[in-house]
Amino acid sequence: MTRPGAPSLCRTFTQLLTTTVYVPGGPGPITCATVSVGLRAYGITDRGRSRPTNEDCFAIQEELGLCVIADGMGGHNAGEVAARMAVDAVVDACRAALDGSPLLACEAPRSRHEGGWPFGFDDTRSGDANLLRTAILVANLQVLEAAVTADVCAGMGTTIVAVRVAEGRLTVGHVGDSRLYLLDGGRLRQVTRDDSWVASMLAVNPGADSLLLQHHPMRHALTNVVGVRAGTDVHVLEVTLTGPARLLLTTDGVHSALDIERLQHLLMEDDEPKTLAGGIVAAALARGSQDNCTAIVARVDGLA
Repeated sequence: MTRPGAPSLCRTFTQLLTTTVYVPGGPGPITCATVSVGLRAYGITDRGRSRPTNEDCFAIQEELGLCVIADGMGGHNAGEVAARMAVDAVVDACRAALDGSPLLACEAPRSRHEGGWPFGFDDTRSGDANLLRTAILVANLQVLEAAVTADVCAGMGTTIVAVRVAEGRLTVGHVGDSRLYLLDGGRLRQVTRDDSWVASMLAVNPGADSLLLQHHPMRHALTNVVGVRAGTDVHVLEVTLTGPARLLLTTDGVHSALDIERLQHLLMEDDEPKTLAGGIVAAALARGSQDNCTAIVARVDGLA
């Protein structure tokens, strides 16, 4: 049921997806890195063995050097809506900016008060970093608006990881507990840090028993998600790539079942992203994952 005076869910969903950000008098086209490396990526998602719906979502735009993954939450399939809205909003914002659209102008403003960056511009970071942060904040407001407009969407939210590879640099924006891993030099490491109660406890007390924490009643609680509050915290990271690398984006249905050693082994079994992504999801399900399982594997080649 929709709240009195509010548009229907379908109408709201459509309107939000087509909303663009425009600030009159904003600066010119984006000054972001061009895609000068080869990115080959493949993603697979599986509903899993116990969930009635799949609330995970992902997108791959190789021509933009962009991969996005999200894990929605909320009743009555609202999590599925939140994840799709967030992924689409990020892809649309990035495509518009990288195509030079003035609707989301992304070069550094001449002053901090100049239009074009509705959430501000961090001049200590690159154009790509500011782009992903802005795109995720746009997604956050769109999901939040839908959640407070339609009863069936009340309480919905989503995690998100957005990755862009260009000119030898990996730029990441993320919220929640979906993850990005980077395999280079024969070693896999987790690039993102979970926005979760467990991660918060380990940050305060690194010596805490992680096994006990994994069985705590609060173990699934998230401390930061997209679509729950206007001021969500978007974490932005930038990593310089020095050679060929492999990227792995996962939702928690995968990495809750497979530790980093197992993921590293699986990522080195083949060269094809499609084969690797399928093997990782299959391994998570075989290990007993009860959640939706999604993995994106990307190969980054062509670095000097």
